[in-house]
Amino acid sequence: QVQLVESGGGLVQAGGSLRLSCAASGRTFSSYSMGWFRQAPGKEREFVAAISRNGVTTYYTDSVKGRFTISRDNAKNTVYLQMNRLLPEDTAAYHCAATDSPQLGIITRLYAYTYWGQGTQVTVSS
Repeated sequence: QVQLVESGGGLVQAGGSLRLSCAASGRTFSSYSMGWFRQAPGKEREFVAAISRNGVTTYYTDSVKGRFTISRDNAKNTVYLQMNRLLPEDTAAYHCAATDSPQLGIITRLYAYTYWGQGTQVTVSS
């Protein structure tokens, strides 16, 4: 079992920045690839970014490339999402997730993830 707790959300003006954190407890954090997903009201949960177990490989959805950066600190059991140049369309609940799948090719997919956090709200005003 892995427990995930997100923090760092809030209200920010367009063009601003936020840094989300996801603290993991339970089994060995470095055994999991990690992802960030978001869900806006009335919309399906969508992939944002993912990072491999050792932090070497990262993936991003096109709409956040060049603005968001995912990273992890395995010594602190934490994954981060640095969000810069935020836009109103980035408004959503952001969830982190963990998967122990060895297949890097699927860690952009929602179905690959077993463990989920409760989410942290990000609201970007125009």
